[in-house]
Amino acid sequence: MADDITLSMMTFIFQIAVIVFAAKLGGTLFKRLSLPSVLGELITGILIGPYFLGSFPFPMFPDGVFSLYDGTLPVSYELYSIATLASIVLLFLVGLETDVEMFKRYSLAGLVIGAGGIVTSFFAVIFTAGYFMELPLISPKVLFMGVVSTATSVGITARILSERRKLDSPEGITILGGAVVSDVIGIVLLAVTLGLASAFENGHDSIDWGTIGFIKFKAVSVLSLFLFAGMIFAHKIANLLKRTGDRYSITMLALGLALAVSGIFEHAGLAMIIGAYITGLSLSKTDISYIVQETLHPLQTFLVPIFFVIMGMLVDPRIFLSQNILLFGFIYTLGAIAAKLIGCSIPSFFIGFNKTGATRIGIGMIQRGEVALIMAGVGFSHGILDRETFGVVIMMALLSTLSAPPMLNAALKNKKRGTAKEPISGNTVRTEFTFDSKVITRGLVSHIRDYLSSEGFYIYMMTIGCRVYQIRKEKTFIKMSHYPEKIEFVTSPEDAGFVKALVYEAFVELYQDVERISRNQMPDSLIRNIGTDKICSGGRNLADILEADCVIMDLKSDNKEGAVSELVNLFYQKGYIDDPDEIIKEVIEREKIISTGFKNGFACPHARVEGIDHIHIAVGIKKEGIKFDSIDGVPAKVITLLISSTEKPEHHVETLAALAAIFVSEDNVKRILRSPTPEKVVSSFRKLSSRSCVAGTNKITE
Repeated sequence: MADDITLSMMTFIFQIAVIVFAAKLGGTLFKRLSLPSVLGELITGILIGPYFLGSFPFPMFPDGVFSLYDGTLPVSYELYSIATLASIVLLFLVGLETDVEMFKRYSLAGLVIGAGGIVTSFFAVIFTAGYFMELPLISPKVLFMGVVSTATSVGITARILSERRKLDSPEGITILGGAVVSDVIGIVLLAVTLGLASAFENGHDSIDWGTIGFIKFKAVSVLSLFLFAGMIFAHKIANLLKRTGDRYSITMLALGLALAVSGIFEHAGLAMIIGAYITGLSLSKTDISYIVQETLHPLQTFLVPIFFVIMGMLVDPRIFLSQNILLFGFIYTLGAIAAKLIGCSIPSFFIGFNKTGATRIGIGMIQRGEVALIMAGVGFSHGILDRETFGVVIMMALLSTLSAPPMLNAALKNKKRGTAKEPISGNTVRTEFTFDSKVITRGLVSHIRDYLSSEGFYIYMMTIGCRVYQIRKEKTFIKMSHYPEKIEFVTSPEDAGFVKALVYEAFVELYQDVERISRNQMPDSLIRNIGTDKICSGGRNLADILEADCVIMDLKSDNKEGAVSELVNLFYQKGYIDDPDEIIKEVIEREKIISTGFKNGFACPHARVEGIDHIHIAVGIKKEGIKFDSIDGVPAKVITLLISSTEKPEHHVETLAALAAIFVSEDNVKRILRSPTPEKVVSSFRKLSSRSCVAGTNKITE
């Protein structure tokens, strides 16, 4: 018995390892193809699943790593348990991310759009499914396929809207509001369908409308009870959780609460994901919402790809060899897409949108994505969907998610206004502060974050074109956007004065800090000691960064500014940068603070700049030397320019330290000067930094 358990656990752990690597590989590949990573994970699951590669013999696994499981599901219960946990975490986070205040504000528009899409999708699909499967429309299988078609996943849509700065537009807000309505009504329909399926399982051959009404009343009552209780007691629950002290305890207890409510909903005949969503929705108004989202992000990153891979593993690709199934899947998908497009765009005309806006809204509501996949998994695990219908639903989710982004991008390229009239601004105030220096902006944002954190505000940062901070404390909500030379706040009118005072105080503190620094000269020891200690380069060979065509064997300039310009222009010629003048300015400003001339004829001007993806090195050689205000007074003969991204500053300091450690040896500088060609310079760099740890006092002889 003990051996069987050990073998089962070993198999399970190995399967999870394979899934994690496969999910990362599939997701990354699809991202590089500018496609949603979820599709890559899903298709990867189909490929490695028990119906395909998973059943092939493998060392230690004669029946395959993912052999067809002899049970209700084609995968083991352990794997499906992980997928279930992932779906609960995902729906909990979806609930947390729901902006309830925005939903209230745009409830009418969202209700019209969401309801329109649900009605058309549901009825178009159940008629199609009933015809192809030759089942009555009241059949749980037919109803479930209709329910899945009502789902709306706007994750990818929201990202596209964010990138094009349309998330706060009337169309963007209406799409988000409509998605919330679709989720809520879809959850109710899911609960009703599960109740109907349960009634059929208990021996009811036919169900009268009274029974349907009772099931609907039960589902709506349970949902309403928990949602009402959650909204009423959410802040008290949040305050209770905050007494635990640290953010990790708050997050784990909030997740534990979501799991408990999920179990209660399942016991009541509803799906666990409904309980998770309601818990997240209840806590979305509290000030712990963003801190829970941020802390759960690593868990989400681990679990959610596993969920989509396992969903793919449930699909039997052989079913699509049947022309009837393939035709059914195509018509089902086409009907689901067209129904959402028509059902959401036509009502838009009645709430103030023109043809352009209505088209954007219709397209934005097409995607089913993860919400449909989770619903499909629930139907499959409850025995409502069989292999064929589950595969058809997966096909619909895949194609709808693939088709929506290019269509929406094309619709947004049209610069025309989407509303029939000029939109009236909402009950928010936009406050902007513009500065003539990126350094000042960064410093202010840092001071503002520190102050808000010390005052008990919860801050959640995300990057969508710029850095956006969602700041919350009790009922105060602030959105701060950090641009290179601008800080923008969106608040309620009551909090606008607080923001102005906050920025004023932060600027005063920053000014005082700068004055204190200017009154003190930088100690020589800060630069003299760079490179004299043992520096670990993390296994990175500097020659992997340096390219031969980024080496100038004889610099033409006789001064610091000219040398920097020559090296920066190398990056421009190779297409690494777009604005060489801006980078030259950044590097020279950095040099004015303190020179980067080290010892023994070596200088390393450097800066972090915007608009590049990777770290870059260029080398210029001037055997006669250039005055570089070096700490030992020796003219610089080997000048190494280092630039890295402000958004991705990884390895900047590490690379700078490794360079300093190499060239603190005078013999190593001479070695570079003796190199006759750019290729030999790169070769010398490779030899000098070939070990993962280089000692500053070491030298390599030829």
